[in-house]
Amino acid sequence: MPLQDAWKRISLDTRGEPVKHVWDEYLAKEKVVYANILRNKTTRLEGTVSELAESLRLTPTYMFAFLDGIHEAVDGVPTLEEIEEDTMVAFDIEYDRLYKQMVEYKADDLYGLPEWDEIFTPERQKELYTEQKRSHTIVRNEAKTGRNEACPCGSGKKYKKCCGAA
Repeated sequence: MPLQDAWKRISLDTRGEPVKHVWDEYLAKEKVVYANILRNKTTRLEGTVSELAESLRLTPTYMFAFLDGIHEAVDGVPTLEEIEEDTMVAFDIEYDRLYKQMVEYKADDLYGLPEWDEIFTPERQKELYTEQKRSHTIVRNEAKTGRNEACPCGSGKKYKKCCGAA
């Protein structure tokens, strides 16, 4: 059985809502895993899901949840729907990308781990944080259409009487 099904079965109730105690337990373990990865300056994880789970002191189901969380920050994680205990996983950890992904997901407890200080200076952490936050900022260079100007849709009406009407 794919581990995704097992994870959903334990982490979501019948209405699809998160099961709080399961998520609390998992998130505490995830924090420890990331702290260890950073402390040991691990740059590659490789093995079957079961082997990695054992080495990281997780259950295979929690290992799936970890892979689900990290898969956008690394290359090499198999399609999540197909992951089983004997699935081979191998990926390199790029700390810049991982840090930015944690910022993206607002995982302050993860990008705020003190172990990051051994990887990046505080200045570099701030720079990565700012880069990630700015990557979603939209800057409009064109001027806004004024209320009494002709509507840009070409109707010939004033903007306030056409597309700008509330």
